[in-house]
Amino acid sequence: MFARLFAAFALLAAMPVAASARPVVIELFTSEGCSSCPPADAYLSDLSRGRQDVLPLAFHVTYWDGLGWKDPYSLEVATQRQADYSSHFGGSSYTPEMVVDGRKSFVGWDRAAGEKAILAAQASGASAVSVNGTRTGNTLSIAVGAGSGHAKILLVGYDREHVTAIGRGENSGRALKESNIVRSIESIGEWNGASMTLNHRVPSGELAAVLVQAPDGSIVGATRVDYDAR
Repeated sequence: MFARLFAAFALLAAMPVAASARPVVIELFTSEGCSSCPPADAYLSDLSRGRQDVLPLAFHVTYWDGLGWKDPYSLEVATQRQADYSSHFGGSSYTPEMVVDGRKSFVGWDRAAGEKAILAAQASGASAVSVNGTRTGNTLSIAVGAGSGHAKILLVGYDREHVTAIGRGENSGRALKESNIVRSIESIGEWNGASMTLNHRVPSGELAAVLVQAPDGSIVGATRVDYDAR
């Protein structure tokens, strides 16, 4: 009996760590000029509080900026990132759009669709590589493990939370509370299956995250690099 128990424990120890050990990446494409977006912003804020199993990121797009209110957090790179997803999914860009792990797209305020997509991502085992990041001074050290495949390594800088008083446009008169607002995203390297370490300057934003993204848009690795901006 003890021999069988020992063998069972040995088998468990040899099993790979589940993909859900890394956070599922939730990307919301939003704008302060969009009256349909606040419920999606609220959902992303809820996801950002106390959940380590997800990495929520709010990408503010630019195509609402000329329609009454210029979003102070809008980024051209966010607009382009959403356009790239639209090419993968065969649709068009809209707000609010939520993308889970680069694989599933839906209307951002649909919480039922969001939870279903998160559970599906956790069950799929869609993690090809481990990622870790640490900060020393103004430099981040990013370690990417070995695996199979090819992907871009993306560094994201984001702010925890902002409240913005909206003076014009569809949300005029509202104070919008938004979380995990992306302030920068850039490609900092290519991963080809071999383990590697990258050193890079700390990005704009209070916090940082690293995404490993395959050519088909799917996220195959991700980690937070939390720190206080100094």
